Amino acid sequence: MLSARSSNILKTPLRRTLATVSNLTRDSKVNQNLLEDFSFINYKQNVENLKIVKDRLNGKPLTYAEKILYSHLDNPHEQDIQRGISYLKLRPDRVACQDATAQMAILQFMSAGLPQVAKPVTIHCDHLIQAQVGGEKDLTRAINLNKEVYDFLASASAKYNIGFWKPGSGIIHQIVLENYAFPGALLIGTDSHTPNAGGLGQLAIGVGGADAVDVMSDLPWELKAPKILGVKLTGKMNGWTSPKDIILKLAGITTVKGGTGKIVEYFGEGVDTFSATGMGTICNMGAEIGATTSVFPFNKSMEDYLHATKRGKIADFAKLYQKDLLSADEGCEYDEVIELDLNTLEPYVNGPFTPDLATPISKLKDVAIENKWPLEVKVGLIGSCTNSSYEDMSRSASIIKDAASHGLKAKSIFTVTPGSEQIRATIERDGQLKTFQEFGGIVLANACGPCIGQWDRQDIKKGDKNTIVSSYNRNFTSRNDGNPDTHAFVASPEIVTALAIAGDLRFNPLTDTLKDKDGKEFKLKAPFGNGLPENGYDAGVNTYQAPPADRDAVDVIVSPTSERLQLLKPFKPWDGKDALNMPILIKAVGKTTTDHISMAGPWLKYRGHLENISNNYMIGAINAENGKANNVRNVYTGEYKGVPDTGRDYRDQGIKWVVIGDENFGEGSSREHAALEPRFLGSFAIITKSFARIHETNLKKQGLLPLNFKNPADYDKINPTDKIDIIGLNEFAPGKNVTMVVHPEGGKPFNVELTHTFNNEQIEWFKAGSALNHIKNLKAAAK
Repeated sequence: MLSARSSNILKTPLRRTLATVSNLTRDSKVNQNLLEDFSFINYKQNVENLKIVKDRLNGKPLTYAEKILYSHLDNPHEQDIQRGISYLKLRPDRVACQDATAQMAILQFMSAGLPQVAKPVTIHCDHLIQAQVGGEKDLTRAINLNKEVYDFLASASAKYNIGFWKPGSGIIHQIVLENYAFPGALLIGTDSHTPNAGGLGQLAIGVGGADAVDVMSDLPWELKAPKILGVKLTGKMNGWTSPKDIILKLAGITTVKGGTGKIVEYFGEGVDTFSATGMGTICNMGAEIGATTSVFPFNKSMEDYLHATKRGKIADFAKLYQKDLLSADEGCEYDEVIELDLNTLEPYVNGPFTPDLATPISKLKDVAIENKWPLEVKVGLIGSCTNSSYEDMSRSASIIKDAASHGLKAKSIFTVTPGSEQIRATIERDGQLKTFQEFGGIVLANACGPCIGQWDRQDIKKGDKNTIVSSYNRNFTSRNDGNPDTHAFVASPEIVTALAIAGDLRFNPLTDTLKDKDGKEFKLKAPFGNGLPENGYDAGVNTYQAPPADRDAVDVIVSPTSERLQLLKPFKPWDGKDALNMPILIKAVGKTTTDHISMAGPWLKYRGHLENISNNYMIGAINAENGKANNVRNVYTGEYKGVPDTGRDYRDQGIKWVVIGDENFGEGSSREHAALEPRFLGSFAIITKSFARIHETNLKKQGLLPLNFKNPADYDKINPTDKIDIIGLNEFAPGKNVTMVVHPEGGKPFNVELTHTFNNEQIEWFKAGSALNHIKNLKAAAK
């Protein structure tokens, strides 16, 4: 981040303040944050919704997570509520988007023709900044490289009443915690580590861009009712142990799949023994066990953090609702309970190649030798959205000062990623930043950087077997530096710092000694540091752009020649006719995930350009005709070409086409491009044995027909050269099967019965050409 002293930008953001007052009542009108004058906390409505649900459930005691979910129901009077079964329709309080995923989300929203977003939304520029040499130069380079993307997001934010956090502001999850999170809220964010805000008692859930567009456009958001995994914390941490070790140990217990379909709710007396930012760390990394989200109940640590970030009025207001809304009911039941004793918890180091391979520090030396892991620690990396709080920085700095007093510096390359400009400015003021730099540390930009692979690593060559240790959250193969031979381990900032000092994976700071500059042995002192800065936070450079008062005068900036951005044209509505004589673009065999349908990697730079990113449509899927990927036959010319090329050829000739798919088609990431691309290339229907639910819903939103074989064995009767009719669509209705007529090449036509999961509203999406078209039509009709 540019130094506050070297910038002529305002040092202190122009923010209103929420002074703490003593005459608050449960009917008071309290702003959600200091930056918006139009968003308010809806505790009273939440409690009313909750009462309706409790009456329907005969007063059943509820967990804290359930209280937040059910208090945000779109229709609490009629919503079916069964954990792990029901699909809840919810009304989140707000949406947060990071810059990579925001592009297509905003482009889709714009195509609906709405004047502004229906809920409070923010955009955060954190994913497109590559770590290379250091914060200031890396930020400048990123601003130049991504100028058109940043200009688009800034102008769209100004146009549609969205808060915009410029590059250098910090990582989305840290900004949300510092400014927007509050107890009892429901937030969705277009990033998997959105659950970080659970450290302030908020249900924060990572979603795909299509879900964000729903909420922006005033549609209810759908979520399968999660089961609740209770984690009971007893005792109190001490010494080298930190909150990170709670989630590292839990990951070892549950594995990366143990939280799937569940919310992790923490409870027990141990909850009240550490900081809110520590709770944020734990919730953040709950994504690594597959959890829907994680949450802590409102407590004193959260109250202190809200006061420290000048949101004391919110803390006082929350206290008025603590018993009936912001805590679990006595006697509530969890689907599963895991108990952790913090008194006996020791530091963990998880990895390599997976975040659930958990090794306590006391056993790391033996395990590392046994597994032949590279023992030299090449790089130690602290910070990121997971571990960049003032407390994290202070405790790491205390270890470095201790080592420095013995004449030692880092043996490993050591990098520091401040999570936000506020953290960077505060640790610069209080001296921790200077401590890191004197230690030999490289201070990176306030951005995601190496945590998401945005790292131009120079100290090794690809293929070099080596070890790095970070305080990040994920350590999958090649994730950080693109090198499949990098053994990446995840630990607390304190353990990372100690290992960087020793330069050796076998070092245990709890028991082992180091040699000082004179060759004398000494042990590092246990880390210490303040959870909150004694002199308050320094806001640093003002990097926030509020929407202007006159938004009508704003033009959204998209160059017509851009290769990264492209305005969307609304899809055409259904013509009211049955679809006849359609070719099969591809009959996919075996697993077809959203990665097979719309690959990531180098394609991510086209996330805002539908035409360009559509060149990756189904290129990873296997063609049943020839067992090859991205090689299909044009049934009219006989020519074999790539899947997107052939689909485009059909479309340009006015020919609708279908895809035939196998089981659980579209599993994986909730990537909206996997549904946008077939629609853009001219598809009419996707017909499978079964769909992954999110992908099926995304296809519906784009005006496509996702249909299933009533008899899965009918999949085998279809040949890639067959032609397809979908008939009887004028009688298309919920629960009523659809007829497909198959015209084999040179054979006799036969009928196949297809099922679907459309409801009445979703059928209107199909008729209108997309869900956004339908919204646009409704708004127009209401005028």
